[in-house]
Amino acid sequence: MILHPGVLALVLGSIFVFLMTLFAAAVGGVILRRWDLDSSSAYQLSLERRTFLISTVMNYALGFQALSLFLFLYVVEDIHQLFVGAMCATGSLNANPTGWYALASKIGAFFCSGIWIALNSVDQKAEDYPLIRLKYRLLFLIVPLMALDLWLLIDYFMALDPDIITSCCGSLFSESGKGVGSDLAALPVKTSMIIFYSTAGLFFLSGSGSLYAKNGWLRYAFSAAAVVFFFSSLAAIVSFVSIYVYELPTHHCPFDLIQQGYHFIGYPLYISLFGAVFFGILPGCFQPLKRKPSLQGIIAGSERRWLFQALVWGGAFVLLTTWSVISSNLIYFPHFR
Repeated sequence: MILHPGVLALVLGSIFVFLMTLFAAAVGGVILRRWDLDSSSAYQLSLERRTFLISTVMNYALGFQALSLFLFLYVVEDIHQLFVGAMCATGSLNANPTGWYALASKIGAFFCSGIWIALNSVDQKAEDYPLIRLKYRLLFLIVPLMALDLWLLIDYFMALDPDIITSCCGSLFSESGKGVGSDLAALPVKTSMIIFYSTAGLFFLSGSGSLYAKNGWLRYAFSAAAVVFFFSSLAAIVSFVSIYVYELPTHHCPFDLIQQGYHFIGYPLYISLFGAVFFGILPGCFQPLKRKPSLQGIIAGSERRWLFQALVWGGAFVLLTTWSVISSNLIYFPHFR
């Protein structure tokens, strides 16, 4: 294993998160079997105290897990200098293909961790713990995900060999190559822009409507629009944002954006995109829970904050994207200059 401080932080942090999630699930199993809010016994009181402890621990553990996505990006970018042929994070990930699965696992863990934290926050605001069984059942699903994430992380970093000759973004995101990366790079810039700004418009239109209307179906539509916006944005980054940032029409790498040479613009881009999508999917996820009387007011209040934050993060992402295009020296459409 490469003894990079970031690698050690990721591995040790993931071990801590997995152990804490496992412990929380074990306690959750007891709570699911013995929880009785109508009881005033000493045992029920001890369960209530334990659930407060577990909630606090899991908030920190899953909070780290969510943020570790960006730490992972930083680490794979930073260690690329160790590999022959690598010029960015793509080379580090290609040095051991498990890295791509680890990245996908980190993205899944980001959204799952965030949703559990939001669920726990809503549950703790209600006096009758209406979501306590749901959130502990979800922990049983999160444990395998944390185990998978840890295994992929260790397998990836353990198998990295500095002597290996790896390929980089030039081949993976080539317009003439094969695979998803090449397909995205080969998308026509004009078409990609139209799709991106259309989905962004749909995202902001449904989000603004949800802020002023209490229609549940509108919130489902907004969450669906957030998912579509996520994938169209990733395609846009590879298709046209990258070439305007690099000012090179053949350079489509989505990872060079996080390098110092490009002012680390990839970090605010990715953070704002993930923030917009995460807060965008929450209103749809929590709509079914409004059927519980004690949660209606709490979720309604939280929804407005989620909607507002989704629109703010989404606005930041679209502004950054647009600024990258209009401030670039690359002239892709001469008749617009």
